[in-house]
Amino acid sequence: MEPLRILSPIHKATRQMEIYLEQKIKPLGVSTAEGHILTYLLSYAPCSIGQLVRVFGFKRSTLTSILDRLEKRGLIRRQLHPKDRRSWIVAIQPKGRKIAGKLRKIVEEFEAEISSNLDPGDIERFSHIMEAIGKVSAIQFRKKPEA
Repeated sequence: MEPLRILSPIHKATRQMEIYLEQKIKPLGVSTAEGHILTYLLSYAPCSIGQLVRVFGFKRSTLTSILDRLEKRGLIRRQLHPKDRRSWIVAIQPKGRKIAGKLRKIVEEFEAEISSNLDPGDIERFSHIMEAIGKVSAIQFRKKPEA
């Protein structure tokens, strides 16, 4: 049976990136999941826990465990949502901003190195593939961030 031509390479690349980034961020003392959340919060905090669930696809219990660890280390802070007392919002703390900034730099350098190995039209063609996946799946992740 012939291997899948789109999904198998995407899956392989996802694993390669995950392993590469795990090694790079290990000295910062965060897991890749924690790093994803911190870098997201660097750009979009404060945001609701529901928004984090939608963006990352974690089960609420898994996300709660990750947030507990981040909060215990003083990297984030959870507080009641000012407009909905049944919900919580997550804010990034100064210590978390510092780590997230370092993480962002690692990812930007990785992306620049990948780009240096590509021809001029490769990114545009890759974007077309990703758009096709979004169109066929009919799943959209970009929603207006809520505060």
